[in-house]
Amino acid sequence: MKKTILTSLSLMAALILTSCGSQQKETVSVEIFNEGLRYCESTYPYEGGILIANFGSTQLDPLNTEGKGYIVRYKDGASEVLIPADGNLSGPRGMYLRDGRLFICDVNKIVVYNLSNREEAPRVIALPEGEAFVNDLAAEGNSLYASVTNTGHIFRLDITDPAQPGEPELWLEIAGPNGLVIRDGAMYVACYSPEGQARSEHVIYRIADLQNPVAEPFVTVPGQYDGIAFSGDGKSLYVTNWAPAGISRIDMQTREITPVELPLEQPLIGPADMTVAEGKIYVPDLPNSRVVIFEE
Repeated sequence: MKKTILTSLSLMAALILTSCGSQQKETVSVEIFNEGLRYCESTYPYEGGILIANFGSTQLDPLNTEGKGYIVRYKDGASEVLIPADGNLSGPRGMYLRDGRLFICDVNKIVVYNLSNREEAPRVIALPEGEAFVNDLAAEGNSLYASVTNTGHIFRLDITDPAQPGEPELWLEIAGPNGLVIRDGAMYVACYSPEGQARSEHVIYRIADLQNPVAEPFVTVPGQYDGIAFSGDGKSLYVTNWAPAGISRIDMQTREITPVELPLEQPLIGPADMTVAEGKIYVPDLPNSRVVIFEE
């Protein structure tokens, strides 16, 4: 079912890295969408709406091999299954679209669907053995980057021809890379501890030069960070965190963290790979099998 709740969005200063800012409050419309969703981990902008990746599994297991994963398209309150469960997806996560080819992270591989020809069998790009938690994708030019949380690896693939992508090559090692985003030639990485306990290295990193990658802490507050996305104006980063479960905004200039408080009837449990599009923020709450939608 789908319901709309009118509530207040309070941006309250906490976890301050710099000076305390003034408190802001604004009333927004918050929408909870859960129709046809089953353990949704990731969202991605698509044709004025979003794509929602679902495990579809019997239990919440990000490393399941049941082959029940599927992709839902959502727009303006309506939804449809874009990619049905065909046995190729089990734990679909981060997505990336280039020239009609949809790249999807899934356990230890990347699966590529041709959305222009749904009858065409998807292409499977296997990662090396042990790279079990392939999580998110981001691209710059003809290079596609894929994070693997359990090994601390980020791979790079050549997608000059998206129909014939190159083999993944190890690009960088970093602690628990999860969400990825690139803007103005710099990559930002949200890190998550696969052991479930954030340590000092599980922070937000910035990689300023993708040709000579060096990861430098951008925000030094440890967390179980998952999704990461730029605000519409590019002046802030939004991040999701599992411990404590919530969403925060990071000012790009001051690096100040401001928690986004959403008074919900059912609190967030596992906010995952979010999307910011058309002035709205789409946050999949994985254990609750729902997407929380609110205005920036």
